[in-house]
Amino acid sequence: MDPHEQVSSRSLANAYAYVEGKFVPLLDAKISIMTHAFLYGSAIFEGIRGYYNPEHDDVYILRLADHYTRMRNNGRILMMDMEQTAQQLADLTVEIVRKCGYHEDIYIRPMAYKSAQRIGLRWDQQHEFLVFAVPMGSYLTKERPLNLMVSSWRRIQDNAIPPRAKVSGSYVNVSLAAAEAREGGFDEGILLNEDGTVSEAAGMNIFIVRSGTLITTPVYDNVLEGITRSAVFEIAQELKIPCEERTINRSELYFCDEVFLCGTGAEISGVGFIDRRKIGNGETGPITKKIQDVYFQAVRGNIPQYKKWLTPVWNR
Repeated sequence: MDPHEQVSSRSLANAYAYVEGKFVPLLDAKISIMTHAFLYGSAIFEGIRGYYNPEHDDVYILRLADHYTRMRNNGRILMMDMEQTAQQLADLTVEIVRKCGYHEDIYIRPMAYKSAQRIGLRWDQQHEFLVFAVPMGSYLTKERPLNLMVSSWRRIQDNAIPPRAKVSGSYVNVSLAAAEAREGGFDEGILLNEDGTVSEAAGMNIFIVRSGTLITTPVYDNVLEGITRSAVFEIAQELKIPCEERTINRSELYFCDEVFLCGTGAEISGVGFIDRRKIGNGETGPITKKIQDVYFQAVRGNIPQYKKWLTPVWNR
């Protein structure tokens, strides 16, 4: 389910956004229909999660500074030099969440966008930053392993629109794959590169397990440089699970031992079937479960060594 499908206007009645340099009620936050980013997709964005721990009565925002460091780097692709530092953007985000009064799991959407109001593809130096937060639970089902398909749509290439960056216009590519999968009765789609090798799922990195080794596609295979992906590497190292980054062929998906997806929205989600072929025994695999267990405890502040990932909202 798309994150915004889970949010009613009633639940956002007291929420705020930061847009064009000021705080405004979220339901009143608007930009012009002539905005360049709206007309041409010339924006970059991040998806950031915050997890509520009822025992601590706090919301922990996950990898907040890392997201804004990536966002500032991605801005270079669209020739946008963001004025605020990553820390200033992080502080602003905490302020938004506090103004909204959230004591629940949330999803945060910051965006930097070309803000000129005119027709024409030409870029200029006018750009703005906005951020808002909404309540959000699980994006993908946790009740069962996922059922995936390999999409007929191919992944965009680095010399078309760089997939390593979260460029708004490029998400039409993965949206086509996601829509195709869901219309076909699947949970999500996997995109291949033009040469037929595996890239990633629709907006999510993909990992497979073979003979106890965790394997994922490298960034040069047109994947997002995922922050959850890097967290999986860190957890695997702590668990002494060997990791490998290499190209994966489509057929290798069918006879690997385990598959899982990861991302801010997907979190860590086990896969049971791909193209109606059972992966392993069709259940979430043991290595996937180990990584899931650590991840879901870490994001709620229950594992001391991973508190470095977390920015508390209320107990600062």
